[in-house]
Amino acid sequence: MNAYLQTAEFLKALAHPARLQIAEFLREREACVCHLEAHLGYRQPYISQQIMVMRKAGLLTERRDGTYVFYRIADPRVGVLLDTLAPGGSRKKARRAVACSCPDCAPVAEAVA
Repeated sequence: MNAYLQTAEFLKALAHPARLQIAEFLREREACVCHLEAHLGYRQPYISQQIMVMRKAGLLTERRDGTYVFYRIADPRVGVLLDTLAPGGSRKKARRAVACSCPDCAPVAEAVA
């Protein structure tokens, strides 16, 4: 595969509003689908579908913890592209979601309750 084709595939994998939101969220730290669902407001099947596209393109990698799968950015070009598209530090910090029941968020949800 030549360099232009690889670049086009990389750009196609990010050329969707939901995938850009997911990438922006995951650049801060890894997250599970339920965490993304709680923060981004999309339903689980839709997020999983978008993650599948990003994984096939090599943009994301995963880590399993029991029944939970945590995703993170695997390709450093994603951050560079996001910085280029949103200059001036308009990034939002990823927060823990109270509505999320993953092992990463469960202590936060219990402390709030």
